[in-house]
Amino acid sequence: MSTIDDFLEQQLTAPVGQPLRIAVYSRLAHGIRSGVFPLGEVLPRETELAVNLRVSRTVVREALMLLEEDGLIVTRRGVGRFVTSSLPHIGLEELRPIERALEQPNGEVTVEQVTFDLQSTTDFVSNKLALDAAANTWFRETVLSIDGSPIAIAQEHLPAGRYLSEIHPGIARELDNMAAEPSTLLAAVFDKFGSIFSGGVCNLAANVAGATRGSQLKVSATSPVLVLTQTAEYEDTPIYLAKYIILPKIGLSIVQSS
Repeated sequence: MSTIDDFLEQQLTAPVGQPLRIAVYSRLAHGIRSGVFPLGEVLPRETELAVNLRVSRTVVREALMLLEEDGLIVTRRGVGRFVTSSLPHIGLEELRPIERALEQPNGEVTVEQVTFDLQSTTDFVSNKLALDAAANTWFRETVLSIDGSPIAIAQEHLPAGRYLSEIHPGIARELDNMAAEPSTLLAAVFDKFGSIFSGGVCNLAANVAGATRGSQLKVSATSPVLVLTQTAEYEDTPIYLAKYIILPKIGLSIVQSS
């Protein structure tokens, strides 16, 4: 049996409340970062992954979508999915709340909370926020709409417990109140504490909605979306991470910093 087969057939575990697609994403992302799946090499087929991981092809497909959004794999149509030739890095961008970037002249952007809870970290989150694998994070998901029509999903993460308290005690103290606001967490932080971040970065990628997010956005699973991943630092320490899934019918302006 190959090293890849051994790696995939280890029991897949997911913390209570964590979607199975995230557990599959984390397993594959760990395999890429640790060299089990060599850079530039083809990944096992979707059906093989599903069999070895003992999950459905739908779960594997959604996990692969997340990997591609995060720059860990690339799809070559008619050939297959390949591990990226180099692990992704981020380019500097202007940092601002997503609802303000999506503002339209004739429609107000509203923000409705879907969930706000404490979750175990994933490979994606721990790498972006520089947390150890045992850390927990606060996760808040909201749906952004204009005139009652969904236009985007915001999935925001902050460190939890002592990690957040040591970085910014004020945010830790006010987090519950800020999560109750009809805005993204980033907008709530700006409104409460002002422009406190020492740096902000983002990645842009094109993908399709997938079944879960398609249902939230009221579009088909194959509908195209723009995926924006954003991080922010406070005194040079990562404190905020978000992934925004945006329908392409909405204009989005990104200002490149020097």
